[in-house]
Amino acid sequence: MEMLPTGLVVGKFWPLHKGHQLLLETAAAQVAELVVLVYASPDSPTMPAAVRAGWIKELYRGDELSAGICIGSTRLRVFALTAEADGVPPDAAPDEVHREFVHRWLASQGIVVDVVFSSEGYGPGFAQHLGVAHVAVDNARQQVPVSGTQLRADAAGLAQYLHPLVAAHLGAVPPAQVPRVVFLGAESSGKSTLCEALSKACNTVWVPEYGRTLHEQKSGNLDYEDLLYIARRHAELEDAAAAEANQVLFCDTNAATTALYSYYYFHRCDPILQAMAAVCGQRYAHTFVCAPTVPFEQDGWRGPEALRSFQHGMILMQLDFYGIPYTLVEGTVAQRVEQVKNHLTINS
Repeated sequence: MEMLPTGLVVGKFWPLHKGHQLLLETAAAQVAELVVLVYASPDSPTMPAAVRAGWIKELYRGDELSAGICIGSTRLRVFALTAEADGVPPDAAPDEVHREFVHRWLASQGIVVDVVFSSEGYGPGFAQHLGVAHVAVDNARQQVPVSGTQLRADAAGLAQYLHPLVAAHLGAVPPAQVPRVVFLGAESSGKSTLCEALSKACNTVWVPEYGRTLHEQKSGNLDYEDLLYIARRHAELEDAAAAEANQVLFCDTNAATTALYSYYYFHRCDPILQAMAAVCGQRYAHTFVCAPTVPFEQDGWRGPEALRSFQHGMILMQLDFYGIPYTLVEGTVAQRVEQVKNHLTINS
């Protein structure tokens, strides 16, 4: 298939859902650059266009911020438009008004597009007005049977059609394929060792702490924006691992701990990361906390041992703040494995 230079997608993305992701990813596979316009009028007071555009940018950024926002090798240029700054017409305005608005806005920005991608009936006429080709993507909603209107009415009931990052921002949690059990704890408290041992003992899989992976990749030089990215990627890795899990999925760390580190390193936390932390009590079937009583191992990436007690206390405080029940595990690795297995058996 010959790649066209520039594609265009226009939508409310209110909220961004997996149907939108299908549209964007299908479009990106056919163009070298994809322009995405996000707008509505009247706009949402709680998740305005800038927030919705931010979801797209966050979902399609990679490990290195310098690489930009991409789907594969296709560059995404995402714009949030408003009535005040850009003259966005009302949603109820005739199609001709919206078509001409986009036409003039693109011209004002010096952007030339070659093809329009859409999942709506307006697509062909819109593309014709711009004088470009049109590609329809799942207009019948067969691949992703949901709409923004449905999700605005019942985000919690339809959360399976939302990325975990977006779902959390709406206070919802996508249903889990298998129960997820999360392990929290200070640095060098045995979380990874315990998860690996449990995965072998229970013949299942586990999800390592993605924050540690990125921390090492960047030689410890994390940026503020990396913390939300860590939480997003960790959630995606959990979802991928759930498809391979046998009855239970063990997870090393969660978004709540990532939020703690955001405050620790940068003294602030992205609102979406805060939202992901707030739904951890719903996302995981049970939370275990590893007591910091195993010998401390300084691997070159951890803080000083003296911080372990403080970190442990902060984790417990956060769990109490969110009202998340937890079980403390202590002793050797073998003893901790038995404690977890016995507890999960009792609650099965």
